Amino acid sequence: MVGFEIGDVPFNPDGWGPMESTDSSVPILPNHSVNVPFAPFSRSDKLGRIADWTRSNYNNPNRQNNRNNNPADSAFDFTADDSFGGGLNADEDSTFRLVDGKPPPRPKFGPKWRFQNNRNQLPQRRDEEVEARKREAEKQRARRDRLYHANRSGGNNPRREAAVFKSSVDIQPEWNMLDQIPFSTFTKLSYNVPEPEDLLVCGSVESYDKTYDRTTPKNERRLERFKNRNFFKVTTTDDPIIRRLANEDKATVFATDSILSTLMCAPRSVYSWDIVVQRVGNKLFFDKRDGSQLDLLSVNETSQEPLPEAKDDINSAHSLSVEAAYINQNFSQQVLVRDGNKLTFEEPNPFASEGEEVASVGYRYRRWKLDNDTNLVVRCEVQSYIDVNNQKSFLTLNALNEFDPKYSGVDWRRKLDTQRGAVLATELKNNANKIAKWTAQAILASADMMKLGYVTRVHPRDHFNHVILAVVGYKPKEFAGQINLNTSNMWGIVKSIVDLCMKLGEGKYVLVKDPQKPQVRIYEVPADAFENDYVEEPLPEDEQLKARRLKLKLRKLKSEGNPTNIQAIIFELGTPFLG
Repeated sequence: MVGFEIGDVPFNPDGWGPMESTDSSVPILPNHSVNVPFAPFSRSDKLGRIADWTRSNYNNPNRQNNRNNNPADSAFDFTADDSFGGGLNADEDSTFRLVDGKPPPRPKFGPKWRFQNNRNQLPQRRDEEVEARKREAEKQRARRDRLYHANRSGGNNPRREAAVFKSSVDIQPEWNMLDQIPFSTFTKLSYNVPEPEDLLVCGSVESYDKTYDRTTPKNERRLERFKNRNFFKVTTTDDPIIRRLANEDKATVFATDSILSTLMCAPRSVYSWDIVVQRVGNKLFFDKRDGSQLDLLSVNETSQEPLPEAKDDINSAHSLSVEAAYINQNFSQQVLVRDGNKLTFEEPNPFASEGEEVASVGYRYRRWKLDNDTNLVVRCEVQSYIDVNNQKSFLTLNALNEFDPKYSGVDWRRKLDTQRGAVLATELKNNANKIAKWTAQAILASADMMKLGYVTRVHPRDHFNHVILAVVGYKPKEFAGQINLNTSNMWGIVKSIVDLCMKLGEGKYVLVKDPQKPQVRIYEVPADAFENDYVEEPLPEDEQLKARRLKLKLRKLKSEGNPTNIQAIIFELGTPFLG
């Protein structure tokens, strides 16, 4: 093994570093190169580096001026040393340039070049055809925006957040507000109920025509009108079957599916609604007023775009609600096999007279057990049935209607074939409350399938003629999961409202959804409230003032017991004002 010899290091008693030699041809240290310069420095000097192999004056014209900027580097500055030829080749050094080995910069295509600091630099290549298409698309989008805002009366309409809604019922000064419940408390509720039992099934239904499942925008079908078929929207206390069940003490709480679904989906509602609550003995009845808006279907209720406020406008909220109710009734009868064969239930339609042609509908009176002391009976509806494996499956039939593609931004005729999911997502955004109520009603009726039809106007300005573009079926419970409708939360809302109303004394109350805030108020109202309610066109202001004065005078005469003057005032006032 060869050893490594360090050799003798001479000691310099006179200074720091190697000793000076008189003979420059003889190395001071063994194996040490000759004529290697040494920069003397003191022990107090700071060394920036042991060796600097990168020091050069090339490509740095300011080096001569900055030579002494860093004192720690001065020990390694040999540019002035003659042994390195610093003074001999100065002219050559000034003209020498290193070759740059870095790769050339890549061309910057796309929009990133616009955001660089050097704004004068342009992209090296542009696709003229693509740019032309972009410019044309920008022009078309700007044109559509101008037309849209022009149709929106100048574009100065407020957004939905700033829209002012009216209460569904006039709050009278003699009403006593008992409580108000914010919707935020509803979202936290949860309650599970056992499976219901059918107490009675009435009416008759026709089978569903499966050919409508193959309807597309290319082979659209005209929506027919069924003027001879009668549709019944009977409230709870006017239902003879519910009266019979109440007399037989079958339950303590009674309601219809439309009323109960309104309570279940209350947190999704925007428009105002009201429900009359009557406490009679130990029983509770949820009713609707005569002329209530619950029978109508809201359109674009949860949309961010406001609808026209003029009532006579065909696209106003009221006009669209009437149109949607008309479309749903006709759609539910058109998609049936009208061959005279009907599935008849235990009892006939309880609201139809003998020989009267009625719509295809079956009423299922179902009972849920809320707790040991409270049972709930609900009248649920199904519109049709289909045969599946020799078994009857019940269906609910509803229709979504498009009135103007400019409001939703999605043209059904173009998108239903290729982007049906996008159309449904838009409807879920604009009509979340209505679709949730349909789903809740289908779950209450234990329907095996809910059919949703897509109906649009023949022309956006023609609200009398419509066409069916498509019909899609969903299983109610699966569809409820898709739209984030929790059945436990729905029953939690019903249970909390029932418990609250059962604590009230006997009398009449009304639940009113606040028109501006997400909350429900409970009012105590007189026993004769809403009994003579009606819907008519408002009178002029001068006639309204006259009617108010005569009403006050009539009340005063009633208290005094003067029948002659009372008859005269009634004749002058008119029968509509007797309520």
